[in-house]
Amino acid sequence: MRVVTSLSFLALAAVTASAFAQTPAAQPPTPQQYAQRNQQIERAALQVADLVDKGQEGQVWDGASTITKQLIARDAFVKGVSTDRKTVGTLITRTPANLSFSESDGKKLPPGLFANVAFATHFANEKQPVRELVSFHLDGDNVWRVTGYSLR
Repeated sequence: MRVVTSLSFLALAAVTASAFAQTPAAQPPTPQQYAQRNQQIERAALQVADLVDKGQEGQVWDGASTITKQLIARDAFVKGVSTDRKTVGTLITRTPANLSFSESDGKKLPPGLFANVAFATHFANEKQPVRELVSFHLDGDNVWRVTGYSLR
């Protein structure tokens, strides 16, 4: 397992999942491997949130999963995230709240494994923390890539 970065990602971590590929002879991942993967995904989500904090939403889209790029154009993604962030104001605090995984059968979402990292984030224009969510998809090349960023 490793974190893949490149100039096009600007340190937007894409977490590889080769240690989790299931083959008949493969041993199941150890608890330590699961914990390492989870930490890497959480760090990648923080990097995504940091890019958004800096107004670099386009960089997030550039490193996103093909799924995202097929569903929303770069300009629309940038505009939507930027508008949402301007509404809530500047970042005050961000606290990791939850990491969850789900698998889609392809009916409501594209098929495959998804990871969602939620933060309880306090912004200047909000009295209560906002749920900030960064989502990833395990792409066909066994790399976790961003599929979305939202505020709820």
